[in-house]
Amino acid sequence: MDTDALRTVALVARLGSFAAAARAQSLDPSAVSRVVASAEARLGFRLFQRTTRRLALTDAGALYLERIVPLLDELDMAAEEVGADSREPSGLLRLTASVAFAQVCITPLLATFRQRFPGITLELIVEDANADLVAQGIDLAIRLAEAPHGDLISTRLMDTRYLVCASPDWIAKHRCPEKPAELAATECLRSALPEFRDRWIFRDQSGEETRVPVTGWFLTPSALALRAAALDGLGPALLPDWLVTQDLAKGRLTELFPQYRCAATGFSTGAWALYPSRAYLPHKVRATLDFFRSELGRAVY
Repeated sequence: MDTDALRTVALVARLGSFAAAARAQSLDPSAVSRVVASAEARLGFRLFQRTTRRLALTDAGALYLERIVPLLDELDMAAEEVGADSREPSGLLRLTASVAFAQVCITPLLATFRQRFPGITLELIVEDANADLVAQGIDLAIRLAEAPHGDLISTRLMDTRYLVCASPDWIAKHRCPEKPAELAATECLRSALPEFRDRWIFRDQSGEETRVPVTGWFLTPSALALRAAALDGLGPALLPDWLVTQDLAKGRLTELFPQYRCAATGFSTGAWALYPSRAYLPHKVRATLDFFRSELGRAVY
């Protein structure tokens, strides 16, 4: 049996359906079904128990895959290690990032990426919801958070920090808060994300932290919409530095509390690259990971 058929069988088992495995391989589900049926015919036993509602490994199938999946990983690792130094990274790479981060930080680097890696076809999946990397066949995700937890492997690409910003127009028309606690009586522009919407955290130069409740008439999950509302003079907003650096430099926004560190979830946030846990990284993924770690680490937005 050829290794491509075995990889398809393993993918069906991992994703739990013919349809999901077909999407991950850009195939028709009937083609995946035929591969599995052919494998079962050659092996002489059923790999999967099929019902109208679910697909599950048989005991024999589970035992068989337990033995062959490590062998497939070893084959892939051997080919990768031998070939990586002698060839350019190539193939389709699926990368996902949030809408704002993709627009502000990723797309300005695409010309350099294309010049550096002409053999890679990059599919940028832009969405604010956290995609299921395994189920959707995504190679790499960039997410903004404190240190991620879970089964995915993570690498910090760059540090991020948050600032409370408002436009000069808003500051001219309102009593500008002098201390973070005064935001409790201010109409703020708020992210609709649960951990951002009700309170902001401030740390002074001595390390003392203050949690300030915030309210306001406008909420949105979109960082781009929050920035636009702040630029229009609708109130102060908690925004990431990579999104507002140019606005601050050009005077379109003003940082209200430069003597404080500001946050919603914690003070060690960053942009993280995440990829499915596996024994090795394909050459194209490793090259892309190294590229964004280098470029984002020194970029000025």
